[in-house]
Amino acid sequence: MAGKVYFIGAGPGDPELITVKGKRLIDQADLILYTDSLVNEEVVANPKPGAVVEKSAGLTLEEIVARMVETVRTGGTVARVHTGDPAVYGAIMEQIVRLNEAGIEWEIVPGVSSVFAAAAVLGAELTIPELTQTLILTRAEGRTPVPEGEKLVDLAKHDSTIALFLSATLMDKVVEDLREAGWSEDTPVAVVQKATWPDQVILRSTVGEVAGEMKRLGIRSQAMVLAGKALDPQLQWSHEHKSKLYDKTFAHRYRRAVKEEKGES
Repeated sequence: MAGKVYFIGAGPGDPELITVKGKRLIDQADLILYTDSLVNEEVVANPKPGAVVEKSAGLTLEEIVARMVETVRTGGTVARVHTGDPAVYGAIMEQIVRLNEAGIEWEIVPGVSSVFAAAAVLGAELTIPELTQTLILTRAEGRTPVPEGEKLVDLAKHDSTIALFLSATLMDKVVEDLREAGWSEDTPVAVVQKATWPDQVILRSTVGEVAGEMKRLGIRSQAMVLAGKALDPQLQWSHEHKSKLYDKTFAHRYRRAVKEEKGES
């Protein structure tokens, strides 16, 4: 492990939803830098003797990188712990660019994203056969702009499942964009705040009602918004939409098809 930075996905909140590799690297690291506003402290609660554990929410990019570089250059290893999976809105590339400039070796260890944790607590499959086979991960446009062609109103026209990160305070605009894209008022929307934490909040709603209900519940942060027909429990738990994977009439390399007998006329 000597002389390396590990960007580790800590998962959505439940301390058991971290990979075995991620937890091992954290417990063996000389410096643990974690996003304290989002990462469960149990994940970093068992450092090795002499390890430095530091919160990063109050640090600037330059301060974070300086601590990592100093540790590696003195022969130590760094666990840079991010919430969820660091590949999605993890702000890791700006750190990696500076580590590259300093000649520091690094590695990314994936984690369970909040989008999949939210789907799990909802009991949802986000890609239901014949209903939608596409999941769009995005965010609403606020202080952080989105590129042309990635406006929510344009993405929503695909009529697929949409997962909205970092958008809880922008739901009025989200609803406006979904309506403009042609989504009906009764299209299902589910919101999970602090998915897998002990105090998680689950809201099942619709395009027409979700913004008001989120305000009533005070949901303004740490919330995953999932929208689309796949979030309709009546469709999820019906026999209407089945995959070909286990269909007895569908052949693949591991199974022969069974011909259905035609009934007598």
